[in-house]
Amino acid sequence: MTGTAPQQQHRHQESVEGGVALTALLVAAARAIETHRDDSLAQDPYAEHFVRAAPVCAHWPVRIQQVPDGDDDPLWGRFARYFGLRTRVLDDFVLRAVHTGARQLVLLGAGLDTRAYRLDLPGDCVVYEIDQTEVLAFKHRVLADLGAASKAQRVTVGVDLRADWAGALSEAGFDSAAPSVWLAEGLLFYLPGQAETYLVDTVHRFTTRGSAFAYEAKVEKDLLAYRDSRIYTATRERIGIDLLHLFDGGPRPDSAADLTARGWSTTVHTPFDLTRRHGRGPLPEPNDALEGNRWVFAHRPRP
Repeated sequence: MTGTAPQQQHRHQESVEGGVALTALLVAAARAIETHRDDSLAQDPYAEHFVRAAPVCAHWPVRIQQVPDGDDDPLWGRFARYFGLRTRVLDDFVLRAVHTGARQLVLLGAGLDTRAYRLDLPGDCVVYEIDQTEVLAFKHRVLADLGAASKAQRVTVGVDLRADWAGALSEAGFDSAAPSVWLAEGLLFYLPGQAETYLVDTVHRFTTRGSAFAYEAKVEKDLLAYRDSRIYTATRERIGIDLLHLFDGGPRPDSAADLTARGWSTTVHTPFDLTRRHGRGPLPEPNDALEGNRWVFAHRPRP
């Protein structure tokens, strides 16, 4: 849920404070909480400024000390830990790809991602941020007010992911013949299965050997079975985001298997695998809305 994501056509018009776009602010609040933890896994000094700049969420906590139950809180404790862990894992993924030669980073559904500003990226790295125009404009306004300067070259591509985002990316200067690293962080949950297949097909067509791709997927056959989970209930009742209403409930493709069949080296992990690796993050619990989440890491091997 880092970025905004495509939905049914009747939900097309959204501001940053409504619908799927609001989930970008939820993740920003989580990253702010993670940033201020004593045992932080990831640092995003810009995250709390996004939260405070949007009236709909200006009252949300940005430090765990502001949460009465701390990490026992299902929303600002456990769920925020999940997003903090995800941020760290994908930060590491990007940096490894860049250190092995990738100089293009594509953020699909970029939302309020600030990797161009906060990661130690080389100056010749280009970060392409694809998202709806109003979300990118909100981010630009907040960062400009802070006087923030990106460490890498940053190119925004204001286009709905239901439109010809691939064409827009090419027009923005993306070079499909050069190695690249792609993130779809918290995006595919919201896409119909056929749109996920198109996105993965497009990433394959737009990448060359030496490229990398990381994304999240869900494997539950019945999302509604988790409607009463602590995380979904707290998110729905306390901040008005009904994730199950926003997620697409149709059949999911096995995109990891498709990439493997096309020659990618692909690994799939549960979030709990990475919790155990890093020593922090969510662990399984009864009726767990996170148990169907999968983090997929794919590489196109060099010759």
